[in-house]
Amino acid sequence: MLMPVLSGMRTRWITFVGSFVALALGVGLIAATGLALAATFDAPERGPERFAAAPVVVRAADHLRVDTPTGTRTKPLDHPGPVGPRTADRLAALGRTVEDRTFPADVTADPAGADAKEPRTGPGAEAARTGVDAKEPRTGPGAKAARTGADSEKSRPGQEAEVRVGHPWPVAAAAPYRLTSGRAPAAPGEVVVTTRPGGAPLRTGDRVLVRTPAGNAPRTVVGTVAGRGFEDAVFFTDDEAARISPDIDALVVHADATAVRRALGPDSGMDVLTGHDRRRADPDPDRDARALVSVNALLGTAAGITLFVSAAVVASTFSFAVAQRRREFGLLRTAGATPGQIRRTVCAEAVLVGVLASAAGVWLGAGGAPLLVGRMTEAGLAPPWFALGDASWPLHTAFWTGVFVATAGALVSCHRAGRTAPTEALREAAVDSRVMPASRWAAAVLVLLAGLGLPAVALAFDPGDLLGRKSYITRPMLLVVGCALLAPVLVRPVGRLLTWLPARLPGATGVLVRENTAAGVRRTAAVAAPVLITVALAATLTGTVATLEEARAAEARTATTADYVVTPGQEGRPLAPAFVERARAVEGAVASVSRSTAVTVLEEGTALVTSEARAVDPARLAAVSDLPVTAGRLSDLDDGAIVVNEEWLTTRVGDRVTVWLGDGRKASLRIAAVLATGTGDNGVYVTRRNAGGAGVDRIDVKVAEGADRRAVAAALHSAGAATGTRVTTRAEWLAANGPGPNDPTRTGLRMILGIALLCTATALANTLVMATSDRGRDLAVLRLAGATVPQVLRLVAAEAVVAVGVGAVLGGLVAAVNLLVVWGALVLLGVMSAVVVPWGTLGLVVAAAALLAAVAAVLPASFALRTRPVELAGARE
Repeated sequence: MLMPVLSGMRTRWITFVGSFVALALGVGLIAATGLALAATFDAPERGPERFAAAPVVVRAADHLRVDTPTGTRTKPLDHPGPVGPRTADRLAALGRTVEDRTFPADVTADPAGADAKEPRTGPGAEAARTGVDAKEPRTGPGAKAARTGADSEKSRPGQEAEVRVGHPWPVAAAAPYRLTSGRAPAAPGEVVVTTRPGGAPLRTGDRVLVRTPAGNAPRTVVGTVAGRGFEDAVFFTDDEAARISPDIDALVVHADATAVRRALGPDSGMDVLTGHDRRRADPDPDRDARALVSVNALLGTAAGITLFVSAAVVASTFSFAVAQRRREFGLLRTAGATPGQIRRTVCAEAVLVGVLASAAGVWLGAGGAPLLVGRMTEAGLAPPWFALGDASWPLHTAFWTGVFVATAGALVSCHRAGRTAPTEALREAAVDSRVMPASRWAAAVLVLLAGLGLPAVALAFDPGDLLGRKSYITRPMLLVVGCALLAPVLVRPVGRLLTWLPARLPGATGVLVRENTAAGVRRTAAVAAPVLITVALAATLTGTVATLEEARAAEARTATTADYVVTPGQEGRPLAPAFVERARAVEGAVASVSRSTAVTVLEEGTALVTSEARAVDPARLAAVSDLPVTAGRLSDLDDGAIVVNEEWLTTRVGDRVTVWLGDGRKASLRIAAVLATGTGDNGVYVTRRNAGGAGVDRIDVKVAEGADRRAVAAALHSAGAATGTRVTTRAEWLAANGPGPNDPTRTGLRMILGIALLCTATALANTLVMATSDRGRDLAVLRLAGATVPQVLRLVAAEAVVAVGVGAVLGGLVAAVNLLVVWGALVLLGVMSAVVVPWGTLGLVVAAAALLAAVAAVLPASFALRTRPVELAGARE
């Protein structure tokens, strides 16, 4: 068996080289994405940072724990509470304790400005220590100057504040930090700062302006410590830190952990952290694991699409390779070969090619995985520390997937050839007929019914499910497979549609393209299949993401009616209290102050579900927003009520729901109103009392009717300049919160589409080289009929472009169905937004495919035409 197989492979080496390349590339892509995906399953092991030298750390519990009939359920708290003074006093009896307080402390290195504006002693000293507003008169001749420009001088152009956090100096030993110069702070105006490469060149003796929640004040750097990488810190005296931030965030206890737990008791609401658990008290301890979530999602999507596209194009390539050999199979059947012998021969060839190509693909994937990971980190899709692990299972998976795809593709294709009678096989070699057996019809119909039926069911019962990433990524694959299975039937009508006009132009080229496309159905379908897959995925993925982004933007434009939106200069920080007070006092402005928080509900007695929420002032909410209320009234929101959306299990106005607030407190709230689900961004609304300790992080400002808009803007910008607060117009805020060209989602999609295009390019080149190399006699007949070499090459290029056009049309139909499903889901959810079609992306994909197809068809044809036409016409296959 082996010798005939090797002999056949030597004879038809072009066919097998094409199959080898397609399979090796597919396996290589699967292996590379699989290796990168495996590296996301475990975040790097990191020890404690902030409290690495602390024996015991006590802090408020950061997880909500609820007992249910099926066990204890936990959820992270949005705003864990502080350590109470009584708790601190109780633990102080066990041993030495150190109180930690963490607060914003941004530094501007502007010694001349600080000294000039803020006196160290005398009447202005108290103002310097207490904040911005303390030194400015609220009324009288100086009031207008205070509102319009006095504070803005603190932040001159080019003097941006360096983002830092403040702590009391005694807690520095818990990291531990060690002085590299100077001394510890001993007076309210003295600080110690961390230094790092690339940071502000602060030295002992420098005068700096430090912005804290208590206001802006000049400070003297009396010492420096080397930074430890996880934060840029400013250390104050213990009393000064307590004045700026009275709450105790954590407590370092120099005592036995068992004694600490015993002193606290079982229901204290405090966590006692020792050993590796001390990392939970670090700033953002879950940042590594959270960073890997998006990487895992991206690579999981890329691996799934890579597997799908690779399997589809490899199966198509192998199927066409077997279909090319129908004359050979007919001759073997005439010579007495049984169907089983033909199948075994083809399967042996497929297994041999599959093993060799898969081995080569695994080698390519192992070498390409580091390049993929490096490119992802450069593009910001993965954190800088992301690196490959030592997992080997992706290589095994890729290898056996390649072998299976090669064997399965050959089996499906050769089954019909083995069952065909010798005379029928010889007759089929001239013109493709009966290209769709009953089994393929049945499979195509079933897959298309599933591809259309599942979205229809979702539209009827749960339209929101269609907007999830898993749904709009996997749903197109069913329709793609269904159309690919029906491609031999769809090629003729679509091909005739595309060639209708060229066939009516003068000359024979258009007619020949039309007839050759109809006669070579299998060849055209093999070329169209990878284009169909790529166009459908490109249009569906990019179109769905763009449509959802447009829908969210439309919701935001409708929901936000404020003239100005104020947010912190640094994400994740609250607004400065001084700014909040001044914004509320701006004449002619209606300022709606809100806080970002969360509420958790126990659904069906078994699952804790956390929803994002905003704590608002109900009296001013209606002035700055127009929320999509479907039941109830926003004006009914009070301290005992909540506004929910339609995704909640309980949505009847007046019913009470039991929730846990952001700080873990349990509350029973009445449903005041219900919002439409929309795209999922319509969250929950509560009042300040139920904010769970959250700070103000947004102010929506509406200019009152008849008020001076420019005066309001000047007052807001003046206050913002003094406190590092971002004041934007409504249009600027909407633009800033919308996706940009370098948005991670768009960058990830470009990477996925790049992989799909690479598979498509390989499949197109292989298929056309195989097909054109096998058409030597056809080209010779054209030459003998009087066609010139340029005419023949134009004909071959035109046929290739038409085949790409067939795939593009079928892919466009699949994408249109999917985009209409997304649009229908948005309409049912109450979002009226247009469908965004990515014409630019589609144009580039189709143009690239057409150019590649033309080149891949013309090159082998030009080599074949170098032989004399008489010799080609008389050659036997």
